[in-house]
Amino acid sequence: MTKSAETTYDLVVFGATSFVGQILTRYLLETYGLGKTVNWAIAGRSESKLNTLKSDLGSKAKDLPVILADAADEQALQAMCAQTRVIISTVGPYALYGEPLVQACVRTGTDYCDLTGEVQWIRKMVDRYEDEAKASGARIVHCCGFDSIPSDMGVWFLQQQAEQTFGEPCQNVRMRVKALKGEFSGGTVASMMNIAKEAGADPKLRKELANPFSISPAGHRSEARQPSLKGAEYDKTFNVWLAPFVMGAINTRIIHRSNALQNARYGKEFTYDEAMMTGRGMKGRLAAYGITSGLAAFFTASAIKPSRWLVEKFVPQPGEGPSPEAQKAGYYDLRFVGRTEDGKTIITKVTGDQDPGYGSTGKMLGEAGMCLAFDIPAEKEGGFWTPSSLLNGSLLDRLTRNAGLTFEVLETR
Repeated sequence: MTKSAETTYDLVVFGATSFVGQILTRYLLETYGLGKTVNWAIAGRSESKLNTLKSDLGSKAKDLPVILADAADEQALQAMCAQTRVIISTVGPYALYGEPLVQACVRTGTDYCDLTGEVQWIRKMVDRYEDEAKASGARIVHCCGFDSIPSDMGVWFLQQQAEQTFGEPCQNVRMRVKALKGEFSGGTVASMMNIAKEAGADPKLRKELANPFSISPAGHRSEARQPSLKGAEYDKTFNVWLAPFVMGAINTRIIHRSNALQNARYGKEFTYDEAMMTGRGMKGRLAAYGITSGLAAFFTASAIKPSRWLVEKFVPQPGEGPSPEAQKAGYYDLRFVGRTEDGKTIITKVTGDQDPGYGSTGKMLGEAGMCLAFDIPAEKEGGFWTPSSLLNGSLLDRLTRNAGLTFEVLETR
């Protein structure tokens, strides 16, 4: 069925009482108010928790509408979708709890965005529901948090600048995390542990997770070897040591899907990779080896049942997170280096003004939902999109105007 224009709400926040859901809800209330520029509601399974959230938000939230729906209740989810044009979901790990809502959105023609970073789940959703989403007109946009908006929109911005400056896109782009201050969210850690658990038990999944084109449309493959940093390495461009970036596994796949959905705008042999800068000299080298070893130990321990319980004791749990003060003290600084086929180079910078996994993610997710609700033409085709391939310049404007992100060209040569 196709979505009717007659809906009560522009958007609904599903999972509003989760840690990121609360940040998102507060952001929407403070930025857009109630019933002014946007009609919106909060939703979840617990009426008491939703009412407590309203109380915590203060008098401005007294008229905030509440919708009751459980993530496993198909009828309730469809009833919720029927009332709105856009659903923003924070209920993860999505591989465990996310499919019924995606299915409900697809079947009711409701636009949807979330903050998943679970590549194996995205692949399943695309395989199962893409044709139906195209038929109903539902636009589904995964990865609208720290993974993968800064990377995806960062590459989109760099390529836009390269086309304007050089008259062609960059065939190779590398992203380097120059600085980052913040904590992993409990939800992100739970999702990463679930991926490790599934991959440990399924050789086929391990092979799929190693494929940089695993969520790209069939036929979109590059003959060029895709770089993938596995250990410590020295970067001659910035003269620093590098370590693997834990979010690179999902971000690279989103960027390749973005390229495919834009008709290979970045080139059919486009290459992309991500890494963390760890500093110069012996200190930077030791840090790079330390991060590499730590990541390997985390994923190995998470994949094995006897050690998984021990990891769970020392990592943040879903629903836990830093204080508002700590969120505001966080930040990130990402550098992108792009090179055209004939060697022209552009270096750009993307920054965020809050903790990447919480404060900044809440704001990015909110603006992605607003962009879906107000900026994308109704005739734009349904299906499974990425942030840059569907929301592109409209989202960039919202991120810089409201969400504390900056996009800047540092150098061209």
